[in-house]
Amino acid sequence: MLFAIPFPAFDPVAIELGPLVIRWYALAYIVGLLLGWRLARRLVARPGWNITAEGVDDLLFYVTLGVILGGRLGYVLFYQPDYYAANPLQILYVWRGGMSFHGGLIGVLVAAIHFARRTGVHPLEVSDLLAAVAPLGLFFGRIANFINGELWGRPTDVPWAMVFPMAGSEPRHPSQLYEALLEGLVLFVVLQAMAWRPRRPEQTGMLSGVFLLGYGLARSFVELYREPDAQIGYLWGGLTMGQILSIPLVLAGLYLLFRAYRNLQPAAR
Repeated sequence: MLFAIPFPAFDPVAIELGPLVIRWYALAYIVGLLLGWRLARRLVARPGWNITAEGVDDLLFYVTLGVILGGRLGYVLFYQPDYYAANPLQILYVWRGGMSFHGGLIGVLVAAIHFARRTGVHPLEVSDLLAAVAPLGLFFGRIANFINGELWGRPTDVPWAMVFPMAGSEPRHPSQLYEALLEGLVLFVVLQAMAWRPRRPEQTGMLSGVFLLGYGLARSFVELYREPDAQIGYLWGGLTMGQILSIPLVLAGLYLLFRAYRNLQPAAR
C-alpha cells in the first residue's frame, strides 16, 4: 500500500466547561434526539396524523429511555454477555462505550408501544413517526464512531483507506462513514420524501417498513467492509453479528410494506 489517509487527531471531548465534560458520542445522542424531536413536531402538524405536538414531547422522554437502556442492554447481551456476566457492575459504565443499535431499536419499540397504549394512537403510527426521524440519530452516531476512531473497517487498498490508531498499521475502510451515508443520509432522504406526502390511514406502517428494510439492507451491506467485533468474529456462514441481527429487520420491513400495499389496494368487487 503506497498511500493511505492518516486518521485525524480528534479530541474525544467535544465540550468542556469546568467539571462538565461532553464527549462526541454523548453529543451525537443529544443532537440526534433534539433534531428528531423538532422534526417530529413539524410532521405531526400535517393532516393525517393523530399524534399531537404535545404528545411528541412526551414521546421524546420515553424514546430517550428506550435508546439508552435498550442500546446498553443490547450490547451487553448481543456482544459481550460473558464479560458482563463476570463484571455486572460495569453494565452501568456507559461512559466507557458499548451501545447496540439493535438493542436500542428494541428499547424504542417498547417505548412506542407504551406511548401508544397511553394515548390510544395506533402503535404503527407511532413507529412511523419515529422511523421518519431515526436516521438523524444514526447519522450523528456514526460520525461520532468515526471521530472516536472505533468500529473501523476491514483492511483494504482503496484510495480512501485510513489508518486508525487503535487498529494497527493496516489501512482500512472508513466503514463508519459508509454507515453514516447509507443508514443516515440516504435513508433520511427517502423517508422524508415519503413522510411529507399527504398521509392516509391505509398506509400506516409503510414508513416503519421502509426504515426496517432500508436499515437492515444498508447495515448488512456495510458489514461486508466493517471489521467484525474481535470478541465475536465471524459466525454461521461467515456472517457477522450485525448481519444476523439485521435479518429479522429485513423480514419485518417486507411484511409491513406488504401489509401497507395490500391495504392501499381497492377492494375486490
